This record gives sequence, C-alpha cells and structure tokens, in this order.
Amino acid sequence: MHLTNGATPSAAAIAFDRVAKSYDDLFTHTAIGMAQRKQVWSKLIATFPAGRRILELNCGTGEDARFLAGNGRSVVACDASTEMIEVARRRNLGEGRIANLTYLQLANEDLDWLPAKEVFDGAFSNFSGLNCVFDLAPVARNLANLVRPGGRVLLCVWGRFCVAEMLWYLLHGQKQKAFRRFSDVVAARLGELTISVTYHRLREIRRSFSPWFQLKTQRAVGLFVPPSYTEQWMGQHKKMFAQMEWLDLVCGEWPVLRDLGDHVLLEFVRCNL
Repeated sequence: MHLTNGATPSAAAIAFDRVAKSYDDLFTHTAIGMAQRKQVWSKLIATFPAGRRILELNCGTGEDARFLAGNGRSVVACDASTEMIEVARRRNLGEGRIANLTYLQLANEDLDWLPAKEVFDGAFSNFSGLNCVFDLAPVARNLANLVRPGGRVLLCVWGRFCVAEMLWYLLHGQKQKAFRRFSDVVAARLGELTISVTYHRLREIRRSFSPWFQLKTQRAVGLFVPPSYTEQWMGQHKKMFAQMEWLDLVCGEWPVLRDLGDHVLLEFVRCNL
C-alpha cells in the first residue's frame, strides 16, 4: 500500500532505495548489527505486550516488524523508501507470510496521511531513521494523534557522544571524524550518495515531543559494542566482542554512560492531555 502526498522523494529516500538490496548484508546480518538489534528487541518486547497494535517508523527491510509480529504483536510498518518496502514485502512472502503485519510506503514527515481512525498502542523508530529528519516536532505531533494516552513510543537515534567512535577514529588519525557528532548537521555517505544527518540533542528531542509525551527511560545501545564500520576488526576479536555485548547489557542504563553509546534508546509515554 502506498500513502504518499505526491511530493518528490527526499534525498534520504532515494539513497536508501539504492542500498535496499544490500542493506541486510551491510548491517542487519552483521555481528554488530545483530548485537545492537538484540538490545532494542529486548526493550520492544518488554514495552509492548502481546496483542498490542504497534506503528513502526522507517522500518527498512522489515527486520523489527517481522520480529514483533512473529511474537504476537500487530504491526503497521512504514518507510519512505520504495525499494526498502519492496524488500520487506518480498521477505514477508518468501520467509513465511505473517498475517498481522502491514507495510506502507510512508515517510516519517507524512504520518498525518494515516487515516484519523488509526489508533495504536505504541510506536517506535529504530536505528537512526529520525536522524534523517531535521525538525522532529511535526513527527511528535502526528504521533500524538496516532498513539493512545498511556501508550509508549521508543526512539533509537544516533547519540552525540559515541566514545567507541571517537577512540576508533583518533587511533586511526582521523580527528575530524572522531568529533563529527558534535556538529548538529553533517553530510554522510550512503552508498554512492550523500545525505544530511542531524545529531539531535536530548533536550531538543524532549522539547519536540512536549507536551504530548514525557521521557520515561533512556539507555545506550552500542556503548561498548562499536559502530558497524568496525565489523571486520571485531570479527578478529570474538572473545572481546562477547565481553562488549555483556557490558552493554549491564551498563547501558547507568547515568552518564547511557549518553555515550553509538545509539541512544529513548522511551516516551503519551500524556493524557
């Protein structure tokens, strides 16, 4: 199903179209990708009980949607990329169709195109899809119209202070890359194209989601487990990698440390206004 406003696809949507067929090999099925995703899945299962109806933003190839739907949740999964949605739909047919799963081609900025009757028990955005959106306030406002009072919204966004990234690039003599997240907006390569990425400050995210949502919990995802571009090096240090996974689980919610991961996972609750 397509729900679009007829506008020209964004640069990010076009870039993700180009990498859709290789995305799972580049991230989803890598050791680092799976390690970070397991942390998010644990939170998703704990936050959204079986039988709940969930909206997913920027679903990509549908890995998270299939996981939730396969574990008894009903999921409507959206993405701006035509090709990402097509890959997700083909997977849902080729790997065994899950009935309680629907895919929509819909950008995060266009959630108001969902029918007004749509009401969800919760929503989530995984792995930095919202870092491709400069202004989060319209997204928050639209989510407020779609999520019932008391419902939860989980946002997994790139953190601004990734210690693992800073150490990696400093050790490789790349000082500019080591501190690139300190800039609000940067140009990032995705395949052959360049897109704009916004490293949102936590206070700005909270302000964008107020007064409709209140921040409840926060944890780091990829605190010790490093970003995905270190995959080859980590593959040569499997024992160290296993220890990093364990440390992430133990320390991810600790004050101060919860701000220092590759990603930050935020849990908001819909206020009863």
